[in-house]
Amino acid sequence: MPRYEYRCRSCGDTFELSRPMAESAAPASCPAGHDDTVKLLSTVAVAGTARANSPGPAAPSGGGGGGCCGGGCCN
Repeated sequence: MPRYEYRCRSCGDTFELSRPMAESAAPASCPAGHDDTVKLLSTVAVAGTARANSPGPAAPSGGGGGGCCGGGCCN
């Protein structure tokens, strides 16, 4: 179940609630009991590490192209 972050406009407390996506916009009371809350825009950061034996990104092919003039000005 997704977690949503809210901020209380009355006391300034920030809190999270787990609720179905269909209820994400429903009003939420803060833990102190205030009803004047707003849902915050949350971002997701995904981090990872490459393994030593995993292949890296594919190298570009040696063909022409690229740049503003098809690669002719870079010779």
